[in-house]
Amino acid sequence: MKRIINTILVVATLSSAAFTLTGCQDALDIKQPGELQEQDLYTSVANLSEVLNGSVYAQLDPIDEIYFTAVFTDEVKPGSGSGGQEYSLHRYFLDPSSAVVTGGTVSTSSSDGIWLNNYKVINRVNRLLEGAKKITPANSDEQKQYDAILAQARAIRAYCYVQLEAYFSKDMKNPNALGVILLKDVPATDAQLPRAKNQEVYDFINADLDYARGILAYSTADQGARYFADKGFVNAVTARFNLYRGNMPLAKQYANEVITGTNLKLTVANPIVTTSAPVIAANDPASAWSKEFYNVATSFNPYRNLWNDSSRGEIIFSLNRLPLGAGGTIGSRWNTNQSNITGTPMWFWGRNLYNLFQNIPGDVRKYAYVDPTSKVNANYASATAGATRNDALVIDKYPGKTSTATRNDVKVFRLSEMYFILAEAEVAAGNLSAAHDLIQKVREARNYEGSATTPTYTDAQFAYADILKERRIELALEGHRFLDLKRLGALANVSMDRNPTDDIIPVNNLPNGDYRYTLPIPIREISANPNVEQNDKY
Repeated sequence: MKRIINTILVVATLSSAAFTLTGCQDALDIKQPGELQEQDLYTSVANLSEVLNGSVYAQLDPIDEIYFTAVFTDEVKPGSGSGGQEYSLHRYFLDPSSAVVTGGTVSTSSSDGIWLNNYKVINRVNRLLEGAKKITPANSDEQKQYDAILAQARAIRAYCYVQLEAYFSKDMKNPNALGVILLKDVPATDAQLPRAKNQEVYDFINADLDYARGILAYSTADQGARYFADKGFVNAVTARFNLYRGNMPLAKQYANEVITGTNLKLTVANPIVTTSAPVIAANDPASAWSKEFYNVATSFNPYRNLWNDSSRGEIIFSLNRLPLGAGGTIGSRWNTNQSNITGTPMWFWGRNLYNLFQNIPGDVRKYAYVDPTSKVNANYASATAGATRNDALVIDKYPGKTSTATRNDVKVFRLSEMYFILAEAEVAAGNLSAAHDLIQKVREARNYEGSATTPTYTDAQFAYADILKERRIELALEGHRFLDLKRLGALANVSMDRNPTDDIIPVNNLPNGDYRYTLPIPIREISANPNVEQNDKY
């Protein structure tokens, strides 16, 4: 496996100029002594499987989307350990050279950026599919494995195109609006392709998803199954894709199929105490309760175990992040060393989001997401800009693994998101009571007191606002808030919601409909490819 990761395969480029930017590890035409070449790679189904695991899955990583969303919206504020990283992004300075979009140094790590990372995965899939044409399976078992490899690869390619469309297309509900560059195969290094219309990209996405759905089955609910694209992943991608493009009947259909087909259940909040730790003492990190609840290896609480990776819970698909494996360390985007007050936190929870956690009686997320070493400024309500250093709300949603304090699996799809998609679809169909009941189910699962409160939905706007509120809480730091505000803010009459203490200068909120809710095409692409049209106002 290591030889594949180290010797081949990152990107054939979108343009000849971009080729020099991908790094020498990606240059297939530079032959080193003993190097594995492409013609030597695609010789068997076993090799094809190694490419899928060591190249495609290894590159797949939405951390840039997650980090951008958190910093740019109302999820986080500067932490006590910040050296000023991404302050400009936090203050809405976004242009075609921004690192999180185009690649470069982001916080403490090197980043490919949202655009290039997704295209790297797409191009690796295209190379795999091209190489697969050279292989003839030897028997029926190999044929099944071969088909499954191609199906997983195409499902992942569809996911990447959905991500690109969501961030770089101004209006996914308009099939004639500009989408992204459509790479259907391995491009020449001097290719200069224009952006396709949304509908052309959508047709390609649907073809990939239909192909994968016809081959892949729902996997078992065991631990390792969540790390591979199965039918649950395919249908989850389809549900999210149709939600974004406004096809609510299909969004509802496929979200329902995920819920019924995977046999997963919403992860519950209980037990919240044990006989050895009978009293909640979340404000005391030395208490028996805190030591047991926040145990990184395994907690007595099922919802906490979902986040420390000791249990699958309701996870449909996540990216495996072994202590010494491939992929980024998502916890290091918030905390330099470990997720407590002494771990040099670069970002804290935004105050208004933290208040949502805290103000819901019996909600497990007030503990599962916030480290007990946090320091709360009781006078925050009267504080103004500059008070952030007195309010240390330590992010602990990614507590790390036993041997790596900042490394966790990246949860790409969870069952709660499918409930939210269903709820939106019901509102769109005028079924407000059904939407209410779906949100209530999620809130009940997260409530250790056995009850939850969801107000009666009196009209569509109120319903969308309440769904958006629950998505904000449940899906915090999972890469949803930016896109949720982009697509749902106006319908819900809800906008970005920062607290005055969320920066050291006066705080502004980006208004709904602002052009920056669509990302710019990276300057590297624009400068190398004159056929690519930039998004408005960049």
